Amino acid sequence: MPAPATAPTLGTIVREWGRIGCLGFGGPPAHVQLLRELVVTRRGWLASDDFEHGIAATNVLPGPASTQLAIYCAWRLRGIAGALVGGAAFIVPGLVLIILLAALFLGHPPDWIRGVGAGAGAVVAAVAVQAGVSLMPGSWSRAAGQAHRARWIGYLLAGAVSTALLGPWLVLVLLACGAIELLWRRADAGRASGTSGCARAIAWPPLLVLAAATVTAGGLAALCWTAFKVGALSYGGGFVIIPLMQADAVEHYRWMTDGEFLNAVALGQATPGPVTQTIAVVGYAAHGLGGALLASLVAFAPSFSFILLGADRFDRLRTQPDARAFLDGAGPAAIGAIVGSAIPLALGLSQTWQIAVLAGGALLLFVARRGTVTTLLSAGAVGAIVALAGGPLSG
Repeated sequence: MPAPATAPTLGTIVREWGRIGCLGFGGPPAHVQLLRELVVTRRGWLASDDFEHGIAATNVLPGPASTQLAIYCAWRLRGIAGALVGGAAFIVPGLVLIILLAALFLGHPPDWIRGVGAGAGAVVAAVAVQAGVSLMPGSWSRAAGQAHRARWIGYLLAGAVSTALLGPWLVLVLLACGAIELLWRRADAGRASGTSGCARAIAWPPLLVLAAATVTAGGLAALCWTAFKVGALSYGGGFVIIPLMQADAVEHYRWMTDGEFLNAVALGQATPGPVTQTIAVVGYAAHGLGGALLASLVAFAPSFSFILLGADRFDRLRTQPDARAFLDGAGPAAIGAIVGSAIPLALGLSQTWQIAVLAGGALLLFVARRGTVTTLLSAGAVGAIVALAGGPLSG
C-alpha cells in the first residue's frame, strides 16, 4: 500500500513510537488507543478504516497483536525501514526496563524488594483469569451455531486441562484444536481439495514434536524454542504466553523457581510495552543478559516477519476461510489455557499471606474493577510491608 503524502520522517517515527513504548502501560488496549490517537486522530497519517483493517488483520495472526499493529502502522507510513525502526522504538523502552528489573529481582535484592516481587506475583493468577474471561465474549460471539459453540466449549476445556497436565506440550494442543476446526469446516464445505490442505494442517504437530525433541538439554536451543513458541505460536492474546513459558522455565528446564516466574509475569504486566517482553526475564534467568537479548530477538522476530512479508496481503488474510477456521479452533483453546494457567500459578505460591493477597487482588480486579497495573502495585506494596515487618517470603 502506498504511504500517505504527509508521511513522517524516520526520526519522527522513532520519537512517536518510542513515546508509546514508554507510556504504554495497560497492555494491548492501551497500545491500540495510543496508536489510534497518534496516526488517525492527531496526525491524520492513516484513515480510520485503514487503521481498523490493520487491527483486524493483526488479530488474525499469532503473536503479540499490538506489537504487530505498531509495526504495521509504521510500515504503512515508511515501508520496510519504517517497520523496522518503528517496531524497535515501540519495543526497546519496555525491554530495557524489564531487563534492568530482572537483574534486580533475580540477583540478591534486599528483603523489601523480594517482598514487592512476592506480593505482585501473588495476584498473577487472578490477572490471568481476568485476561482469559475478558477474551471470552468476543470469541463466543464469533462461534455461530449450536454445533460450533459445542466445539468452542470443547476447545476451551482442552486448553484449560492441557495447561495443567501437558506442560510444554500445550502448543501442540493449540495447533491440534486449530487443525480440527479447519478439518471440520472443510468437511462441511465438502471441498474436493480439502484432503491435501488438511494433511498439511495436521502435519504441523508431529513436526513440532520433532523440533521440541532437539531442545531437551536446556541450553540456548531450548531457550530459542521457548521464545519462538511465545512469539509465533501464541494464539488468543498476550497472556497465553504464560502457560507456554511456565512449564519450560520452571518445570522442564528449571531456569527459575515458581516465585521467580511469578515475579517475571508481574514485571511483564507492570512495565510498558508488550507482555511478550516477559520472555526477557526468562532468558535472563536462563543465560544472563545474553539470554535475555537472544530470547527477545527470537520472540519478536516473527512479528516483524509477518508484517514485512505479508502486510500487503492482509485484506486477503482477514477474509481467508482457512485462516479464520484455524483461529476459530486455536483461539478458544488459547483462552482456556490462559484461564487454566491460574491453577499452576496459584500452586506456585509458598506463603499463607500470599493467598490472602491473591484473594484481595481478585476483589480489586473483579469487584472494584481496578486495572491490572494498580492491582499489581497494590499487591507489591503489601508484600513490601510484610517483608519490612519480618514476614516470610517466597523462594
